[in-house]
Amino acid sequence: MTEVLETPTTPTQQTTPTQQTITKTVAGKTVTLTPEQAEAFGRELDALKDSVIADLGERDATYIRKMIKAQRGLEIGGRALLFGGIFPPFWLAGTAMLGLSKIIDNMEIGHNVMHGQYDWMGDPAISSKGFEWDTACPADQWRHSHNYMHHTYTNIVGLDRDIGYGILRMSSDQKWRPYYLGNPVYAFLLMVLFQYGVALHEMESEKIAAGEITLTDKREILEGIWRKTKRQTLKDYVAFPLLAGPFAPWVFAGNMTANLMRNVWAYMIIFCGHFPEDVQEFSIEETKAETRGQWYFRQVLGSANLTGGKLFHILSGNLSFQIEHHLFPDIPAFRHAEIAPKVQEICERYGVPYNKGSLPHQFGTVVRKIIKFALPF
Repeated sequence: MTEVLETPTTPTQQTTPTQQTITKTVAGKTVTLTPEQAEAFGRELDALKDSVIADLGERDATYIRKMIKAQRGLEIGGRALLFGGIFPPFWLAGTAMLGLSKIIDNMEIGHNVMHGQYDWMGDPAISSKGFEWDTACPADQWRHSHNYMHHTYTNIVGLDRDIGYGILRMSSDQKWRPYYLGNPVYAFLLMVLFQYGVALHEMESEKIAAGEITLTDKREILEGIWRKTKRQTLKDYVAFPLLAGPFAPWVFAGNMTANLMRNVWAYMIIFCGHFPEDVQEFSIEETKAETRGQWYFRQVLGSANLTGGKLFHILSGNLSFQIEHHLFPDIPAFRHAEIAPKVQEICERYGVPYNKGSLPHQFGTVVRKIIKFALPF
């Protein structure tokens, strides 16, 4: 496969700010950031990032190793219990453990490792370039569509394909078509089949439908998706059920339910970090000649955090701190809880809104948005 960029591109020059002051309306209030303010805003956030990088060490290495050990323990225990799934308590416990292992593998380990958060350790097992995760999406495709495209062009309509995933209308800047009347249905299907939706993301199906590209143009991408999806399907729905012999139906059902748990949870966390009320989109025009400080400004306004306890943050892969993740995607995610108050304080001093709320609240606004943008008016 052709080598692709795998890390977000951020402007590095703070000495050549655009002459244009950025103005956005958030919750009915006008938010502005002059070029001089943007430069100072960027310097403060750069300094915060540098302080965390300077402090990386054994504590961070111990954390990720503990997460990997916990994930493996949950998976082994869950699969073992499912072999006795004919007994309801075994099936319920095994399914729950397997589901949690898949959530941790995807959210707290896979996603964060592939961002290069632990590359400084020099451990090949958790190298961003070689890591593969337990989901249908090939890791190399994810590193391009997510790490590079999404994190570089966060919430820029026309460049960030994560706005609606090529399926949904999630912004008034997306031209309405009758197709979008199905927004709620598409959103539900994407939720329950989320791993496959993510896998197909790099196919750019909306461009194929518009005739801009052909299926042949995406042959190499499709072959990679097929290989990975086939491997995942054989593992969860053929190999492990066959190993269970007469208990195969219970193992099959447990694996399917565990995958559903992971899909729904990942969908909720990701959508609540990107699409709640007052999260902003940007045009290509207003992000031209963007400085680093202005890039930071866009990341904050294009993200939302979730409040909760330590276990909740672990299970979310610390994407509950989506603002900090978009600002500093290559910093170990468990550090975001420590720096979030400092980021919020910096934002408050510059008058930059800091969007946070509970999971039920944020998801409620996401659902309203999905329904609202299904309509033409």
